Amino acid sequence: MQLVATIADTRKLTQQARRDGRCIGFVPTMGALHEGHASLIRAARRDTDFVVVSIFVNPTQFGPNEDYQRYPRTPEADWALCRQEGVDLVFNPSVEEMYPAGFCTWVEVTGLQDVLCGRSRPGHFRGVATVVLKLFNIVQPDIAYFGQKDAQQARIIRQLVRDLNLPVEIRVCPIVRAADGLALSSRNAYLTPQERHRATVLYRALQTAQKLVSQGERDALLVRQRLVELISATPGATLDYAEIVDPETLRPVTQITQPVLAALAVRIGSTRLIDNMILTPPDAEHQMDGTDQSDMEGGRDS
Repeated sequence: MQLVATIADTRKLTQQARRDGRCIGFVPTMGALHEGHASLIRAARRDTDFVVVSIFVNPTQFGPNEDYQRYPRTPEADWALCRQEGVDLVFNPSVEEMYPAGFCTWVEVTGLQDVLCGRSRPGHFRGVATVVLKLFNIVQPDIAYFGQKDAQQARIIRQLVRDLNLPVEIRVCPIVRAADGLALSSRNAYLTPQERHRATVLYRALQTAQKLVSQGERDALLVRQRLVELISATPGATLDYAEIVDPETLRPVTQITQPVLAALAVRIGSTRLIDNMILTPPDAEHQMDGTDQSDMEGGRDS
């Protein structure tokens, strides 16, 4: 495994891999790697010949009062996991390497970036879209891997690739969960043991929504209300949003007649967690209104 910190070195190595006829797989991360990231790396290792992982805590996707300074940084453990999973190249740049003095160009995916997490984190997805486009230009992967836990991010990246005609295939892999259902996240490290237990309400609420739809409930407002009730009844949990949306437009729906995305953002203590689940009515299992359902659920998928 090679560990590099500059754009020039990364390009040199990926261009050599391409000249050698190798298919390049790419997993962009912010570090503090866990089993969810490992699952993306394994998918890339299975599908491609040369696996690149970027580790970069991107400052432009954090708001002024968010957790950029205290975001978990575990470089040695991250490198060890990458080595264990057979990564060929780790790109671990500095902020100055990615955003040199005078940087003033930004990428926005309007509409999709303004709802759900974008509503409470203005500017977040501008930072995400910008850094991902930069990373794609640096690595020039054939296939890039994202996680379904960040469903809005994955949808935005798919739109970015489509609109800007980028020659990269986006694959979205399934959410990896702990035994009690909590979606794995680097931010889980912030939780106290009591908060960690309470955080399982996100998955339990989504399971309840799934059960309602499976039993025939089609009123999205009623399903959403049940999500709100379950979160609100949990001590220490503060709801940011609970939404039932179209997986493509990310806009709220009123009737569940095709697969929809149930999305949650909840603060457990001071830690903001997100989770989601595709809810599919039994009579619409093969519908996605033009969307490949595997992209939203992680099948071979952000």
